Amino acid sequence: MKKVRIIVSGKVQGVGFRYFIDRLASQIGDITGRVWNNKDGTVEILAQSSNHRKLDDFILAIRRGPSRFSKVSYVDVTLDNSEEFKDFQIIRL
Repeated sequence: MKKVRIIVSGKVQGVGFRYFIDRLASQIGDITGRVWNNKDGTVEILAQSSNHRKLDDFILAIRRGPSRFSKVSYVDVTLDNSEEFKDFQIIRL
């Protein structure tokens, strides 16, 4: 199981970015985790998959962003040792 923490900077709040991430995880399949907005304007994602290629595809799609309304300027990806998730959820803080 490969687990990553992804922090996305740019115009990523107020543009449906978390919903894009949730749909993306579902479309790619075999991706579980959590996504939420941070107070500093970034979006944070914990994602995991037993299929490394699917996780790489997920990260690549995040770098592109969902639409013309968002603008991803930077994506930081680090390995993570968080708990294992059984689904993908949007967290509202």
